[in-house]
Amino acid sequence: MLTTPRLQELLKTHFGYDHFRPNQGEIINAICNGEDALVIMPTGGGKSMCFQLPALALEGVALVISPLIALMKDQVDALRANGIKAAYYNSTQPPEETQQVLQDLSDNTLDLIYVAPESLALLDNVLSTTKLSLIAVDEAHCISSWGHDFRPAYTQLGYLKKRFFDTPLVALTATADRSTQDDIAEQLGIANAKKYISSFDRPNLYLDVRPGQKRNEQILAFLEKHPFESGIIYCLSRKSTEALALKLQSKGHTAAAYHAGMTTQERTQVQEDFINDTTPIICATIAFGMGIDKSNVRWVIHYNMPKNLEGYYQEIGRAGRDGLPAHTLLFYSYADTIQLRKFIDGTQNETYQIAKLERMQQYAEALSCRRKVLINYFGEFLSQDCGNCDICKNAPAYFDGTLLAQKVLSGVTRLKEQEAMGMVIDVLRGSQNAQVYDKGYQHIKTFGAARDVAWRDLQQYLIQMINQGLLEIRFRESGRLLLTPLSREVLFEGKQIQFANLTQPKAEPITKERKPKKPKGTLFEKLRELRAELAREANVPAYIVFSDASLKNMEDQEPQSLEEFLGIQGVGQAKMEKYGADFLKVIKEHLKTTTVQKSGKTVEETRTLIEQGLSIEEIAEARNLTVSSIYNHLIKLHENGMDIDFDKFIQQVEIRQIRTARSKIDNPDKLKSYFEYFKEEFPYWKIKLGLYLS
Repeated sequence: MLTTPRLQELLKTHFGYDHFRPNQGEIINAICNGEDALVIMPTGGGKSMCFQLPALALEGVALVISPLIALMKDQVDALRANGIKAAYYNSTQPPEETQQVLQDLSDNTLDLIYVAPESLALLDNVLSTTKLSLIAVDEAHCISSWGHDFRPAYTQLGYLKKRFFDTPLVALTATADRSTQDDIAEQLGIANAKKYISSFDRPNLYLDVRPGQKRNEQILAFLEKHPFESGIIYCLSRKSTEALALKLQSKGHTAAAYHAGMTTQERTQVQEDFINDTTPIICATIAFGMGIDKSNVRWVIHYNMPKNLEGYYQEIGRAGRDGLPAHTLLFYSYADTIQLRKFIDGTQNETYQIAKLERMQQYAEALSCRRKVLINYFGEFLSQDCGNCDICKNAPAYFDGTLLAQKVLSGVTRLKEQEAMGMVIDVLRGSQNAQVYDKGYQHIKTFGAARDVAWRDLQQYLIQMINQGLLEIRFRESGRLLLTPLSREVLFEGKQIQFANLTQPKAEPITKERKPKKPKGTLFEKLRELRAELAREANVPAYIVFSDASLKNMEDQEPQSLEEFLGIQGVGQAKMEKYGADFLKVIKEHLKTTTVQKSGKTVEETRTLIEQGLSIEEIAEARNLTVSSIYNHLIKLHENGMDIDFDKFIQQVEIRQIRTARSKIDNPDKLKSYFEYFKEEFPYWKIKLGLYLS
């Protein structure tokens, strides 16, 4: 059994992280102990680490089943950059390359081998003589016809557990409802495997839904506010991807179309240009994105509504994988719903797929916090609004709906949670139809309890209750409604419920702004330029050298030595040795040129902007500085006698927490020690401020 310190040592040495993300440590320990696992973890949550780290810790080679060649190449490039022996095997490789991979596999010199399910049979002979440390089935939702991206070749993978019964098998996906989860486990022969379901919440993603009128104009205005950023625009048809790309190009944007009708060579080139930041905007069908591990996608736009929430969630999850803020925008019109229904007609599980489409439509039409709707769909119930979606930012008028909600929940209870929405509404309204009378529902206590509410209005209130996590739909069981833990709080613990008035808020108009100039001279931009240069030399995407989050961390911390550089997020031993000297040189040269400004003039400029009433964020944006730099100016100004109300920025309880931490941590002189002690919940500027005021 491997000890946690050993695993944490591998984590830091090869990946540059000091601690595991939620669930990662438990999953990795389970796999290292030979246990099977089903991992449901959102995009950007660290799924790959769950099998990559055990592959280093265990004897043998890890077999990774991955659906797309681009995804394999991306992950293998990233692993090699971290000093890990990895390879992929597929039909596109030249013979000499495949022969080398087979030889390395036979010689047991690899830590991980990636292969598509269609190519797995070609490795059959060599796998029979290879010591496998583990088997990882990535994008495991592809095995299920109940999922949103069914792939027939995945259904052949059930033999793996039978053949390698002593080898731990882990199935991983970002999106799977309960039906799909059960199907994955059953088909892969790991029905008794423990499920590890991480929070689906991605708080860095801003969720935005707007009416689908004048979409091109809205997109152009959006891009004016998001210059120099990478993003994806998902369209429903091939024709619309090409038309939109041409429209954007005519307005001076670097954009390209991507769809299944293009040749393999054309698609590969577009994808490579996007990954390498040559083409920042891609207009694509849903064929684009699954194979991309690009961490610095800053926005995702849906030109049309997707057909289900699983697909939508996976697609928006391609934004902000580095944890930095990202914007997701969905355009919605009823015409999209009609078109998608036509696509579904006659398909496998038609009724089930239509139910999921209706759930997607309910999300688009929601009048309550969108993150609640999204997270609740995956069985995770949030009690507080997120504050980071268009509804939370521009909330509609609400009224106390507790009594009505109690009537609905009581009705569902008395119907023994066996009926779908339509029947529940009929019973609550006291409808005298044959279906109600045939089942004897006219005799239950809640029959007619909401007869004063119009049928369509009551339907909308039930949708709001589903969106708020008070009711759950079982799609595979005729759409019957079930109570949730939150509904019991309403029925028995006095929890209050708010309903939105049934009028859609007007969409906030997007005003065109003058295109801002690209910031120059900031440390972040200098580090980006160095990263781009090193990436070109190594012929890898820029984010494989370092993510934007790592560069931001360098900007905030300004490391001066290799030891300090090793403390940066995402810097492991291999990257420190490979890139440390180059990045430290840029940081030191930047600090030399800005020393005079930092000590004098720049602080006074901040004082002037504070006196004008600007917020810290506004000052940082106006001056092309980090928020941390502005807080450093506050401390300097206070030392020079300026009266500053620090209570606006830090609470007294937080100051006490920082003071307490100082006596508990091993290295109280290092900000990183406090950052880790508080599990990254306190930003560095707050730690500095707390220490100054302690």
